[in-house]
Amino acid sequence: MEYKDIMTTTMITKLDENGTLSAFLRQAKECHVDSEFRYLLFTVYYSIIFILGFVANVYVLWLFSRLYATKKLNEIKIFIVNLTTADLLFLVTLPMWIVYYNNKGNWIMPSFLCNIAGYLFFVNTYCSVAFLGVITYNRYQAVTRPISTVQSSTRRRGIYVTSAIWVLIGVPSIYFLVDDGTTAEGHLTRCFERYDTTSNTTPVFAFHVIICICFFIAFLLVLVCNASIICTLLSKPVQTRRSARVRQRALWLVTTVLIVFILCFVPHHLVDLPWTLMVLNMWDISCQKQKLLNDIHQVTLVLLGANCVLDPIIYCFLTKKFRKHLSENLKNIKDSRKCSRQTTETGMEGMVQLDDCFPASPKP
Repeated sequence: MEYKDIMTTTMITKLDENGTLSAFLRQAKECHVDSEFRYLLFTVYYSIIFILGFVANVYVLWLFSRLYATKKLNEIKIFIVNLTTADLLFLVTLPMWIVYYNNKGNWIMPSFLCNIAGYLFFVNTYCSVAFLGVITYNRYQAVTRPISTVQSSTRRRGIYVTSAIWVLIGVPSIYFLVDDGTTAEGHLTRCFERYDTTSNTTPVFAFHVIICICFFIAFLLVLVCNASIICTLLSKPVQTRRSARVRQRALWLVTTVLIVFILCFVPHHLVDLPWTLMVLNMWDISCQKQKLLNDIHQVTLVLLGANCVLDPIIYCFLTKKFRKHLSENLKNIKDSRKCSRQTTETGMEGMVQLDDCFPASPKP
């Protein structure tokens, strides 16, 4: 046995006489917590989310730019545009996360890109929560107090609320840009997966506590507002077919927002504090429970990324003009495919009228 091994054994023996630190160190060394399934899962999943989410959100911004002049955006449309922007900021980082997970959780890119990816991940998550919250409150006001809402809803207020959300979330998140996001773990370089437990970890835990408290306050607001919307809509008699369609769309909007919150955000925030306690070594649990908790945490991250695809569905229930042009564009695409199929089958492309084959551009 080498001299350093003798010294290590002696130190562990002395620690055993004074406490249980050596047992904890041996347990930490023996318990390797890493959800291996996530590497393939996130590589495939984020690839799908990137394609679907990027196409859907870019299409939303393009359609809004065609339908509405910037100076004519009202309060609810300002919230929609900014929610879409937040989703796109996260989506542009997905190729980096795809590379990361495809390399078995090894960050092979420059470390500053890890900081940017972590920053935009955090900003998107909580800007999405905030914008969905203010959209829900806006609809609650419109349903329960329609006259006063029309009179008080202004573009200026929408700009003020939007600016406040970006500042309140974006500025504190600068921590992710200045902190050392990458950590070495054996031959791997992890990105925002480990914490330095050798220093004081209380501020990190307090940060996660504040995040979870703020989220569940926002979630409670969404639940109360949506419950009031449902009660108000169901209590009003439907006199015309148009009123029935309006009520149905409003109920679908409520359902979609609740699905986004319950499916995408709630599971992650239920697991976040126990997981944080575990990785900060502030909660002493068995190795098997550590692995289980880490697996559950990875699944909640999968659900968290789905909001970028689900958010565009909400827009279909918010503005009539958006629904109209979306349905027209889908009909034009369908007609174009039908026209192309017909010309291919008959072999008479030159005989087909061009007006029948090209969809009309949406008009503002």
